Amino acid sequence: MAKSVEFYFDFGSPYSYLAYQALPAIAAAHGAQIVWRPMLLGGVFKATGNHSPAEIAPKSAWMQRDMERWAARYGAVFKRNPHFPINTLTLMRGAAGMQLQGADFAKYVEAMFRAMWAEPRNLGKPEELAAVLHEAGFDAGAFLSMVNDAAVKERLKQQTEEAVARGVFGAPTFFVGDEMFWGQDRLEFVAEALAR
Repeated sequence: MAKSVEFYFDFGSPYSYLAYQALPAIAAAHGAQIVWRPMLLGGVFKATGNHSPAEIAPKSAWMQRDMERWAARYGAVFKRNPHFPINTLTLMRGAAGMQLQGADFAKYVEAMFRAMWAEPRNLGKPEELAAVLHEAGFDAGAFLSMVNDAAVKERLKQQTEEAVARGVFGAPTFFVGDEMFWGQDRLEFVAEALAR
């Protein structure tokens, strides 16, 4: 059986974005496939009683510099999004829907992460999201229909519930087999697990 690493993420998590920048090279180095697991981080927080670290002022201030350090290490563009926090329900339904429909998931993920943490843009505004989708080659009207489809809504709900059932409490979270790793700064342990 081929090696794999499961990647639970939400576009609203800057550390998920940083993991997105680094994980493909780690997976490739170990001949592993990334299994993408979009989830709604707000739903995970609600179910687990966890909270965003951005809610704690001193930690939020520290995190900005920490994320800049990690971005520099990965050679990634990272800019603080002045519109943060952004409700990512529509964005994450988009990810679940793209997977469900077998659409261009990778292109969608790239466009959303870039618009959230590299450009950055207010993806909480429908007109701004529509512009980002258009620029990435997606039909905004078709996207709106997709994210309002009952099967897509259910898919994201199920994936979020599955994450919680497996012990996920934040993003990003990775699984190599049954071993769970939380946080983008645990990617060295992910690499070690893949090497075993």
